[in-house]
Amino acid sequence: MDKREKKFLKLPHLDGGRDLLKKFIRENLQYPKEALERGIEGDVIIKYKVTGKGEVIEPEIVKGLGYGCDEEAIRLTGMLQYQSVKNRGLRVITDNKIKIPFRIKHHQKQKISFTYASADRKKKGDAVEDPSKKRKAPKVYTYTIRY
Repeated sequence: MDKREKKFLKLPHLDGGRDLLKKFIRENLQYPKEALERGIEGDVIIKYKVTGKGEVIEPEIVKGLGYGCDEEAIRLTGMLQYQSVKNRGLRVITDNKIKIPFRIKHHQKQKISFTYASADRKKKGDAVEDPSKKRKAPKVYTYTIRY
């Protein structure tokens, strides 16, 4: 006797699974300028509904970061396209959650860099230096501040 697993409802799903979803987010995420300037990193969690036709509706922020990250996460979620399903005439709406990570890459991080060079200067009344002696190279300090 052949036992088959019977499922009453088919649920909409993404082609390619999680790996394709991660790739989609990496390629389409546009880091908000304000968040980039302030060095904001973290995760935005969004809950949304998917219709039987595969359309994303009613996205809502569960945990946000602000500084434009929430709006970008909603924009990305709205771009998702699920596979449509047919369930014997029933309209099925599923609830989903997604976590969209906002991480600043090393080349995106802003940094301030400046160089300070100081030469040893003589004060009035110092003895005259012997020209045969070599001068010391000036001290150079370089500061880099990353944020």
